[in-house]
Amino acid sequence: MELDERKEKILKAIIQTYLETGEPVGSRTISKYSDLQLSSATIRNEMSDLEELGYIIQPHTSAGRIPSDKGYRFYVDQLMKEKENEVTEMQELVIQRVDRVELLLKQLAKLLAVNTNYATMISGPQYHHTKLKFIQLSRVEAGKLLIVTVLEGNIIKNSIVRLDAELNDDEILNLNILLNNSLNGLTIEQINLDVISNMKEQAGDRRQVVDLVLNEVAEAIRANEEDLQIYTEGTTNIFKYPELSDGQKASQLISTLEQKELLKNLFTESGEGSEKHEIQVYIGNETPVQSMQDCSVVTANYVLGDGLRGTIGIIGPKRMDYEKVVSTLRSLMSQLEDR
Repeated sequence: MELDERKEKILKAIIQTYLETGEPVGSRTISKYSDLQLSSATIRNEMSDLEELGYIIQPHTSAGRIPSDKGYRFYVDQLMKEKENEVTEMQELVIQRVDRVELLLKQLAKLLAVNTNYATMISGPQYHHTKLKFIQLSRVEAGKLLIVTVLEGNIIKNSIVRLDAELNDDEILNLNILLNNSLNGLTIEQINLDVISNMKEQAGDRRQVVDLVLNEVAEAIRANEEDLQIYTEGTTNIFKYPELSDGQKASQLISTLEQKELLKNLFTESGEGSEKHEIQVYIGNETPVQSMQDCSVVTANYVLGDGLRGTIGIIGPKRMDYEKVVSTLRSLMSQLEDR
């Protein structure tokens, strides 16, 4: 027999209350602390049904009820299902959000290129010192474990690891609780030896699984911090300026704007230690990218919601209209701040 919604809520309330207090739970307690808005008599009837179905037991006559193994199993299965649904919903929201942000940045790059008549580049938003938000372990098949790592900004990374020994549902649940209690809100730098040792001690025979998970979490955080998207627009504007339109110079410059690894140096220098919205101007040899040393580059850091940061750059001749470029970037930073 499947439990109806009311019985499910009462069973969940009994288990959660028992987990908190360790004392048998009565109908009056459930009526007082649950949002069911049912009388004690109605709750007593439902508890009798749950007892007949084997989900709760009465340890002593006239005492309240405590969960049975069957009740715990139902609770754990429901909990895991809810968490899986939460992660799925979060993934869908993140995909939508990433698509919107990517479209916004591409549009901004194009708008800046048109307004300034220079080449523009924008780095996709990243977290610096990314914090861990949530971990979920789930069995996908015999000997394989799915690790879902959620980073701040609701960035989700999935990985699958092979296990030497099978884990049962209770062991997976306990590891989920241990990992989240120990790691939530920490950066990779804060997951130190003391944290790891304490987790392994609590994991006991499953300490090897903790090692596997920590390796995947560290990789997810590093990959997020190193995965830099760069959007460029207006590269052909370079040909409008004689000092840059020389065949070889123009070719090198356009090639540079198409190579993410070369641009990383510029964005890294612009972002590190810089204040939010700080504008920096690189003239000629000051530019950290060799092929841009006949140009001037103006950069500004932007911040989107939840602390996501990136950099906008405008590349033009050394005789660029600095006043217009700086004014345009300040106005844009202000608009992004309001989003």
